[in-house]
Amino acid sequence: MIIQDLNDSWQAGTAKNITFIVTKDCQLACKYCYLVGKNETERMTWETAKAAIDYILDHEEDRNFKQESVVFDFIGGEPFLEIDLIDKICDYIKSEMFRRNHHWFNSYRFNFSTNGINYDSEKVQKFIEKNRTHLSIGITIDGTKRKHDLNRVYKGSEKGSYDDVVRNIPLWTKQFPEAGTKVTISSADLPYICESVLHLYDLGIKQVNINCVFEDVWKEGDDQLFEEQLMELADKIIDGGKYEENACSFFSENMGKPLDCKLQNNNWCGAGRMLAVDAAGNFYPCTRFAQYSLRDKEAWIIGNTKDGIDENKLRPFLTLDRCTQSTEECKDCEVAEGCAWCQGENYDAAKTHTVFERATAICKMHKARVRANNYYWNKLYRKLELEGKREEFEQNKPTNKTDIC
Repeated sequence: MIIQDLNDSWQAGTAKNITFIVTKDCQLACKYCYLVGKNETERMTWETAKAAIDYILDHEEDRNFKQESVVFDFIGGEPFLEIDLIDKICDYIKSEMFRRNHHWFNSYRFNFSTNGINYDSEKVQKFIEKNRTHLSIGITIDGTKRKHDLNRVYKGSEKGSYDDVVRNIPLWTKQFPEAGTKVTISSADLPYICESVLHLYDLGIKQVNINCVFEDVWKEGDDQLFEEQLMELADKIIDGGKYEENACSFFSENMGKPLDCKLQNNNWCGAGRMLAVDAAGNFYPCTRFAQYSLRDKEAWIIGNTKDGIDENKLRPFLTLDRCTQSTEECKDCEVAEGCAWCQGENYDAAKTHTVFERATAICKMHKARVRANNYYWNKLYRKLELEGKREEFEQNKPTNKTDIC
């Protein structure tokens, strides 16, 4: 069966994102994982899930749920550890939206980001078959075995998970031929960026969504190594003609320019316009504000399934924009466009209890990326002009997705 993947493009900007944190457990203990409080005990019950669904669907006319469409996102830990619960949740969502003649019925997606270890299990495959017309799934594989196994190890050991993930990639790419993977870059694996992106292309993954961790982990000289790796990758992609069918989010034409606070002042992420619910039935503006995602701050709870959403606790997120949280240096930066941030990391790293203080740990990495990005597009368009293929490329080029946190 062939299943079209609509994960990042479907109803962009018009869909409500609702996340169920079904478990805080995972088979892996990835060294760069921002989920610092993963555990085996906090798992969502059916009663909590049902209460959350009922609250959301009961408030169809509230401004928090009036979007045209909806994406129900399931995360962990590893979400497919709770496939029985997820299957029950999805069945109930579908039947209730139909029974209520809800405006989201037939305008919804179920979305998953999985470590891929049990992707081929019978229960997961049955779930995929049943929901295939409303389903998006991404498997996280970091690149070559060397890069992947450097960070993505089994909990309680240093054993890498590459072999157990890569065996499921052919099945996944067959079912989701346009799917993209999410690659995370940390200081330790910078030397392996180029070989890893090319390896993912060779596995049949056409879209590589890739980003640096937002936490303050970067060392002196990392930005130079990062730039060198991206320039080497640019050469390999262009000289090998891989740009014709493949895309990498590190190379984007829409980045590296100044931004005007009066005209280009959007917040980077959707915290506050999304909704997340955990095993206790608490609501958050984003999963990054749940306690298991935070190092130094307490959870930012905006309500629960019993009492609903507290608009006062939600209000700060609805007033966020780029300039209200950026330093003067960031606002005046000549390469500000495309510089990402995570609202949860802003909160966690802030000196005070605020979401209006932008973390800038990736500043040098962004500037290095801009330099490599300029090199990529200058070289590519010179090549296309010489070959008389620029117009054809513009009409058919693969889409580069934005950074994913």
